[in-house]
Order: sequence, then structure tokens, then C-alpha cells
Amino acid sequence: MSTKIQAIRGMEDVLPDASPLWERLEDACRAIFRQYGYRNIRTPVVEYTPLFVRGIGEATDIVEKEMYVFDDRNGESLALRPEATAGIVRAAIEHNFLYNGPMRVWTSGPMFRYERPQKGRQREFHQFDVEALGFAGPDVDAEQIVMLARLWKELGITGAELHVNSIGDAADRKAHRAELIAHFEKHAAVLDEDARRRLHANPLRLLDSKNPAMRQAIESAPRLLDQVGDAAAEHFESLKVLLDAAGIRYTVNPRLVRGLDYYNRTVFEWVTDRIGAQSTIAGGGRYDALFEQLGGKATPACGFGMGMERVLLTMQACDVQAFDEPDVFVVHSGEGAEVMAWKLAEDWRDQGKRVVLGSGGSFKSQMKKADASGAKFAVIIGESELSARQVTLKPLRGGGEQRTLGPSEALMEVR
Repeated sequence: MSTKIQAIRGMEDVLPDASPLWERLEDACRAIFRQYGYRNIRTPVVEYTPLFVRGIGEATDIVEKEMYVFDDRNGESLALRPEATAGIVRAAIEHNFLYNGPMRVWTSGPMFRYERPQKGRQREFHQFDVEALGFAGPDVDAEQIVMLARLWKELGITGAELHVNSIGDAADRKAHRAELIAHFEKHAAVLDEDARRRLHANPLRLLDSKNPAMRQAIESAPRLLDQVGDAAAEHFESLKVLLDAAGIRYTVNPRLVRGLDYYNRTVFEWVTDRIGAQSTIAGGGRYDALFEQLGGKATPACGFGMGMERVLLTMQACDVQAFDEPDVFVVHSGEGAEVMAWKLAEDWRDQGKRVVLGSGGSFKSQMKKADASGAKFAVIIGESELSARQVTLKPLRGGGEQRTLGPSEALMEVR
């Protein structure tokens, strides 16, 4: 016997029973993003590796450890996208689609990072990614946060908490970087190997460490929020005013940093403890320098990514359900009955109804399948129905009597 081939570890199948919840999430995202004027963009899954090295930053976990990188046949280095923002910015520059002014866009699809698979975190994972390109004011930062709050309400997610922070502008971070290095050098004894490696390359990332031995050193570190410049401080205060006006509760978290180098000013995360330890279900912020880093003109921008697997786990924890049952299951027996069943099924589909046609066999076996399908009604067509040019309509959910009706009457009965 040949060996069975299985899926790659950390790259999971989504089977039909799980799909309705995915579809509920996808439909809600598309509808709400459209309400706010965001338009769909689709970029390649594979990009040149330097795009992510320049955009995300060399001293990040993604670039150092997690990217799937390979050489194609002509020797060029390619990478499976680990996130979507860099590709969207590359497309905006390449096609100059901001020529007529700012644009709101969103995309969705698989991303890839090589890391230890665990609950809500896979090597192939799926994201919705939302970007507002060419907008400088805090109003668009607030817009995206409020949009996510609306999405949680639509999906039935409760208990999500918003954390916000400002990491200032480039000059603020440069001064803070020197202070952080000096601070952590004084606490070198408690730094783990990863922190020592990052200390001079990307000291801001030390603040995101979960190592309990470093907790005290992190808590006593200089806070960037306390020393951001006037422009960044004013931007952050305006953001908070807008969130207050929208009735959005939030926590200012001075230790909040994002794992990618391109962020500045506003950073935010929506977190939940419903799926174990506190987990981020959506996060993002402002990245006003990324266009220049990737060879374009200076362009302000703000965006966020939302991990679909984590949101789905949160929906399940909130007992959110989704179903994909047909309206009608048509049970039939006999050659003439099959033709009548096909015609009736198509008539119902013309009315927008979801119809499953039985595949033959005994009435008993077909009725079992009809009940298992979750359909609201079974429509039965046998010899007696065929000779009378009628059908038997049997409610399968919520009670009601079985009745014999003409095909047109049956069409009207299924609501």
C-alpha cells in the first residue's frame, strides 16, 4: 500500500462543517468594511524577499526566524507573505493608485509564518487586512478602531478590550532607543539570549518580552509615551477625544509595541481572554514612513490586521453559531419522479431557496439524510404523488402537519 499523504503540520483543512462560521465572519467583514468605504484589493501570496526585509525590519522575529523563503529557478529570493501591509504598499507605489487622492482598501487571505503551531496560531493562517492610505489625521485611526468595535457587535463577540498607545515619531524613537539601551545594559544579568541579541538592533522589542525574569527591568524602563514630541502627543490626544465621543472604552498601555518596525504614533490592539491567556484578535496602527522605505513618496497611512482563526475561536467561546442547512430536501423514487424532483428543485432555486436533491435509494434512507441535513422541509415525490401530479410536504423542524399539495402550492409554502 502507498503511504497516505497528510497536510503539512500547521497548515489545516477547513472542513464543510466548520465553514459556516468562517463564512459568517467573512460576510460580516465585507459588509462592514463596505459601509466605511473600504474597497477590496488582492495582492500576490509570493513577493520578492527584500520587500519584507525592508518593510518589516531585519531585527524582527518574522524576518529572522519565521519567513518561508526560497530561491526560484532564476536564483531570485522569494518569500511567502508573512503579512499583507508591505504588499499593499508595494502595489500602491507600483501602480500609482493614489494619484487621485487617498484610498481605503482591504484584503484577506492566507499568510505564512514558520513557528510552533498552537491554538489560534498556525503556520498558514488567515487574515483580514485593512489599510487607509494617504490619510494623516487621527480621525482615520479612530475610524478603524470604531469599525472593529462595530464588527465585534455584529459577530456577537463580547468582552474584547482595546489597548492604545503612541510610539511617537522617528526622532522620538531615536532618543528613546538610546535611553532603552542604557537602561537594559544596567540590567544585563536578567536579559535572556533573545533580549541580548536584540538590545542594540531593536531595543523596543524588549518591552514586549514575556520572560518573567525581565518583568521588573521592563516595568522600570523609560516610557516612550512620556517623551513623545508635541506633534505625536497632539495626534494621540485627538485620537482619545474621538474614541471618547464614540463611546469606545480603552486602556492606555504605555508598554504596547507592535512587532513590526514600520509603525509610528498610534498603535492599538483588541485583546480578549476568552481563548486562554490574553490574546490579540486584531491590532495595528499608523505607519507614515513605510512608503518611503519601499521607494515611494512620503505618504501617511494607518491599518490593522485581524487573525481569522483567533476571531473564530473567540466567536465559539462567546457561543456564536452559524448554520448552512438547506431550506428543502427533495426525496424521490422512480424515473418519472426524479424528473419532477429536478424541475421542482430548480423552481425553488429560482426563488433563492437552498435545495438538496436526494440521490435515490429507499425512502427510509433518503428521509434519514433529509433529517440529518437540517432542512426545514422534506418534499416527497413517489409513485402516488407522481400519478396525481402532487408532492408531499413534510415539516422537519418546528412541528406542523404533513400535507399533499400541488407543486405550485408547495413552492408558496416554503418560506
